[in-house]
Amino acid sequence: METSTRPVDVERDGAPVRSMLVAIGLTVFGLAVVPQVTTIPAFVADPALLEAVQTGEYGETSLLGRTVFMALNFVGMALAGLIYLLWTDRGLSWIDLRVPTKRDWIYVLVGSVGSIAFLYVVSFLYGLLGVPAADSQVVDIVGGDPTMVLIMIAIVFLFNAPAEEFLFRNVIQKRLYEAFSPMQAVLVASVIFALVHFPMYALAGSTVATLASLVIMFGGSVIFGYVYVKADNLLVPTLAHAALNAFQFVLLYASMVYGLDEEIATSMLVDVVAFAPL
Repeated sequence: METSTRPVDVERDGAPVRSMLVAIGLTVFGLAVVPQVTTIPAFVADPALLEAVQTGEYGETSLLGRTVFMALNFVGMALAGLIYLLWTDRGLSWIDLRVPTKRDWIYVLVGSVGSIAFLYVVSFLYGLLGVPAADSQVVDIVGGDPTMVLIMIAIVFLFNAPAEEFLFRNVIQKRLYEAFSPMQAVLVASVIFALVHFPMYALAGSTVATLASLVIMFGGSVIFGYVYVKADNLLVPTLAHAALNAFQFVLLYASMVYGLDEEIATSMLVDVVAFAPL
């Protein structure tokens, strides 16, 4: 699906504050409003999930319930973006989706390798400096179940990366082009992306651990935003994002099944994925 608007062609409206407020509103709408509705079937299928999402204890929930809950969270994110495009008459032509070119695949590689390298370097530095890692909600949902880890890899490719990149890159970042240069829009979108997760981490760990996790989330978002600007194709950051998260879950799976140092695996499993607060 081709779009008629490239970053360099967008006519800026000179209203950065308004654009940022729209971006923040879309973030809240996509992460905390629409998923409240789309995840209802998961709670109907497994009532134990209602208490689990409040306490972080998923031991009594079913594998099916957790899977449906995760998938429908991301369906809600994507639906929020679609609602905005249709409500504002931007329409489906706003979506930058096309068959990747050879140049696009190069940027997929740049985004994938760059984000994994960034995650590794920062995690290594945090280890040297003794910076604690904030608790990951992913670890709670997986619950030590290798099968759930494999399911999460599938969810990353089919739901997580497509929904998150569509909302944050193709809708929010692209909307910011109307008031900012492309790279300014990348930075603003990345700040919003990181800060919206602050409450989730702040409740789960120390201030230092929270800030450390947000730094990683900000850096990853900048990388995905950059390759989206360069390629102007939603598939590029989506595939790079999926590769990063799949790499994280492969590490976690290896720690469970093959005895890889669990501390290394969990320290690199930062919640680049987003969950609706309930």
